[in-house]
This record gives sequence, structure tokens and C-alpha cells, in this order.
Amino acid sequence: MKFSACVSLLLASSAMADLTRVTLHKKSNDEMINAHLTRERDALKQVLHLDQSQGSSESRQLRGEADSFQKGESESIKDYANAQYYGTISIGSPPQSFEVIFDTGSSNLWVPKVGCKHCGLPFIGKKSKYDHQTSSSYMEDGAEFNIMYGSGSVKGYFSKDSVTIADDIIIEGQRFAEIEDAGGLGIAYSLGKFDGILGLGFTSISIDGATTVFENALKQNKLAQPMFSFYLGDNAPGELTFGGYDSSKFEGDLEYVKLDAATYWQITLDKIVAGDFEKESSDKITAIVDSGTSLLAGPKADVAKIAAAAGATANIVGEYTIDCKKIDDLPDIVFTIGGIEYTIPGKKAIIQAQGTCLFALMGIDFPAPGPQWILGDVFMREYYTVFNYNDKTIGFAKAKKD
Repeated sequence: MKFSACVSLLLASSAMADLTRVTLHKKSNDEMINAHLTRERDALKQVLHLDQSQGSSESRQLRGEADSFQKGESESIKDYANAQYYGTISIGSPPQSFEVIFDTGSSNLWVPKVGCKHCGLPFIGKKSKYDHQTSSSYMEDGAEFNIMYGSGSVKGYFSKDSVTIADDIIIEGQRFAEIEDAGGLGIAYSLGKFDGILGLGFTSISIDGATTVFENALKQNKLAQPMFSFYLGDNAPGELTFGGYDSSKFEGDLEYVKLDAATYWQITLDKIVAGDFEKESSDKITAIVDSGTSLLAGPKADVAKIAAAAGATANIVGEYTIDCKKIDDLPDIVFTIGGIEYTIPGKKAIIQAQGTCLFALMGIDFPAPGPQWILGDVFMREYYTVFNYNDKTIGFAKAKKD
């Protein structure tokens, strides 16, 4: 589906005054490469039986293989080691500020509470912690909140309080989780710059059926239009827009595609091409558009073929690296969606720092009925992305770069 230029301009201009923006900060490539090297080192220690502690496995099993995309209380949400973009929200009265990942691949809001175990280190990755005793708008809930990972669980309980996004959107009585123990997230969370997660998926996959922040904002008439939009900066801050989209951030028209499932933001792909690799949609190809995952992800067998076409090699933890001298010769990765080709230039599928070039694809076999592919930040950096809640569509347009 395609908006005409005049309709797009009319909608954009009428809504611009009502748009609310959140600045998104980006983890540096150096931090990404350091996380990659840490996972590789810890895996080698395990193979050589040099480290029998649980911590090394936690740092690389945050998106557990067999447990991913399960329903209910054991819902796995993110690969925190790779989460890149985060922004500021506040909770309570007076407001307490938190840096959160705005995550279209999950649906709950959680932050660490005062006294939380395994929630950051004293001097590195220190976390802001919620104190409900200081908030006049706090309301007790008490229901258990428990997310299961391959390496352990994240535990806490539900509470209610006012949540403010972008300084002026205040959602009253939002149900969210206070985390008491984040040990299941391992060192990646302890060292990370974010405090919690704000899920932008659908309530249908929310733990304990808690209504999402975005859906509550709609119910409370806080937004001009039932949509939000991501612009991810390339080695620069990005921007999350609530209540519409910013036409100054993209070129041409938005091309919309219907959701395959309104759980995650899941769509179907027509075709994937990379070098001599080609996958047609003779069998249904499903993908979620996921702002909380830095890389692209797909079935292990397909990713291995794409990596081979690019000349990338797998390391001990299954991540792919490539000779940095070959970047200019990498094949493009082309996803065809709704009959439109969306190209990721080969050099844009590389994260480079400290002499290491990480190929931005990872192989994960999700159990049914989970998606086959994840279009993470590598894709969203190239294409401005609009998430339309009422129409159950996602719109893409080529992102402008400064």
C-alpha cells in the first residue's frame, strides 16, 4: 500500500505540531565489539574448562535458544548484549528518571527497584532504581513478574504509577514491573547503560496481560494518531516519535505492509537475496521488525550461507567476523517486502571497531510459532519505520542521513 505524495504531505503537516519526540542514544561500536570479544573469550574458557562459573554463560545466552518466543510468564524478550538505542522516561511523582530500551520486540515496562540484586556495578553500569515510597502517585499491585531466560530469570513484582515519556506525555496508573533480581541478564546488563525496558509490542504478548504503555496512552487520548516512528541515527543519536511521523527524516513515500500477526510487529517477506544466496517465499517467510535487536537474525542454515557468500567466518560462539579489508566487496542484502526491495548495502552490515569487523547477522532457530527472521537496527538504520497500531501495518521509507 502506498500513500500518494499529497496525502503524505497533508497528514505529515497536520500532525507535525502534535508530534512528541524522544532522543535515542546509541551504544558505540567499541562497546559492541567489546561485548563480542567478551562472549568469545568466555566461550573459550568454557570449552577449555577454565571457568566453571555461571557468569560466562549468562553473558551470551540472553536470548535463550529453545525458550525464545514462548507464551505466558516465561516470555523471553531481548538480546541485551546487543541492545543499542536507549532514551529517557520518568516514573512517579515527583518523576524518577530512567534510561530504557524502547523495544518493539516485547510488551512490558520494567525498571530495577531500590535494593535490586545484580542490577549494575558500583562504578560501571550503575543503574537508576525506582523507589515507590517517594512517589505520591504509586499504587500497589503485587502480582509476580518473572521472565525466564536460557541462563536464568529476572524477577520482581507489578506496581502502578504514572509514566512520563518525552517530557509531556503522562500516562496515569501504568502497570509495570519493579525488578528485585536481574541476575539472569548476566554481565551484559550490569555493564549496560540502560536501566530497563519499555516494550512497544502488543498487549497480547504482555506478561500477565499488563496493558502496554503505548496502548494506555491511546486509551487516555494522549496521542494525536495511533502510531509511533523510529529514526535511528548512523553513528549518531536517533529519534522516536509518538503520535505520527516526521517526514523530514525520510525520502520519498512511506510503503506500508500489513502485519502477519499483531503480537510482535510481525510481517512476511517475499524474498531474501545476498550474493549467490536466494530464498523465495515458496514457504512462508516471517519476520519481526525489532528495535531492541542490533543485528539481523535468521535461521542458522540460511545465515551460514549468507555469511559464506560474504566471506565471513564463524567464531566459537557462532558470531561471524570478516576481514576488514573486504568490506568494500561485500554483497548487498536485499529483503523484498510487499513487492518492494529494501537493500542493506554490504558495508552497512558490518560493525567495525578495534580492528575487528563483526558481520551483523546471527543465526537463531526460533521454535514455532515464532518468526524466522528479525529485522533489527541494521535494517531500521537504513529505513525510517512507522508502526501503525490501528491499521496493524508497518511503513518503510529510505531514511535521510546527515
